[in-house]
Amino acid sequence: MAGIGFELRKLLRKDTLLGLLQAYAYAGVIGSGPWILSIVGILAIGLLSHAVVVPGVQITQFQVSVTWLIASSLILTGAVQLAFTRFISDRLFEHRDELVFSGLNGVLMLTALVAGGLGVVLALTLFSGMGVVYRLLMLSGFVLLCCIWITTILLSGLKRYGAIVALYAGGYAVVVVGALLARPWGLEGLLAGFVLGQFLLFFGMWLLVVWHFRSPQFVSFEFTRIETLYPSLMAIGFFYNLGVWADKFIFWFFPDTSSAIIGPLRASVIYDLPVFMAYLFIIPGMAVFLVRIETDFVEYYDRFYDAVRSGGSLAYIETMRDEMVYAIRQGLLEIAKIQTLALLVALVAGPAALRALGISELYLSLFYIQTVGASLQVGLLALLNVFFYLDQRRIVLMLTLCFALANFLLTLVTLRLGAGWYGYGYCAATLLTLVLGLYLLDHKLDHLEYETFMLQ
Repeated sequence: MAGIGFELRKLLRKDTLLGLLQAYAYAGVIGSGPWILSIVGILAIGLLSHAVVVPGVQITQFQVSVTWLIASSLILTGAVQLAFTRFISDRLFEHRDELVFSGLNGVLMLTALVAGGLGVVLALTLFSGMGVVYRLLMLSGFVLLCCIWITTILLSGLKRYGAIVALYAGGYAVVVVGALLARPWGLEGLLAGFVLGQFLLFFGMWLLVVWHFRSPQFVSFEFTRIETLYPSLMAIGFFYNLGVWADKFIFWFFPDTSSAIIGPLRASVIYDLPVFMAYLFIIPGMAVFLVRIETDFVEYYDRFYDAVRSGGSLAYIETMRDEMVYAIRQGLLEIAKIQTLALLVALVAGPAALRALGISELYLSLFYIQTVGASLQVGLLALLNVFFYLDQRRIVLMLTLCFALANFLLTLVTLRLGAGWYGYGYCAATLLTLVLGLYLLDHKLDHLEYETFMLQ
């Protein structure tokens, strides 16, 4: 999200209540808009299709198929997303803007080949009993989603936040309308609408890159050179995405908490809906995270390193370091406050929300603990963002690896303990990683001047 602070500071300079509200609204939309639109779009298709799609189980099959496509494509491309963004950032610093478009095309070609090859193997093995049309649509959706994640993170790095949200809104509007129009054709019709919307979303983002970054060269594979690769960033992206989905996969494959939906794909009625609902309650925390970390912290971060580069006095450098520490503390404290309020809203609105969705109130405790875990994840994201600014990739790698392993192991433990413990594994893993990250950050900031001057 580096660079969003410029837009937020413009709004905050108005020094009015309206400007403050605009800044938080902008941050909330940018930070949460794309995946909120994704979740709402898929749920809307299900709610609006019950009266038409026969049998109704095909709606569940559609939603589960899309969920697996999203999860698997995020994990697969996790190894490319951050590393490619850093590659593009380095090329822009070198004023080699022509490599943005050609480099993107090269990465997209490699991604499509890998994703397509893997998809074909799965279509011929695990999905061999499914219809040809279903397999082709799943393959197309998988490749498109892999390309969309890479293009989205590139546009985020290029600060095209408003365009991203607008394109996602348009793409998922097409998904909903297309799927609803194709409802009479059942599962394949719903998937066709989804694939059409994803294609238009990807094509729109690709055209945006073409418009802003012309290049005489159509394809470049410079990203694959050893000297331009960042193995730590590749590992971070993979482990973070794996960590986010680890508990979901365990619940999907554990026989007592899941059921077979279509082909090899499974889902957990007990776990899935409370998890998705919990993520809706972190929008306020994401807004606070972006406003506070990307404005207050970044301001003093820039002043600190400008003073280091320009030969500022030690007293001034130490003052800016102290202001950075204070901004981080205030940012995390505000995230904690706003997410506490969001949790209180979840406590009050949870029963009514579950009844409206036709879900038993027996899932309330799981929904509450998942909301706590999702709130902690916002704090973890803020922490990782600070470490990225300090270029502490080894620490981020350790934290994401810890998050993935802890979520996997602790979720297995809670499954053995029984239904009353469901959800606590994810929550405990996030809390453990957050506490470890806070300890490491405190140590790092205490020695920031020494490491800045002596370890270069």
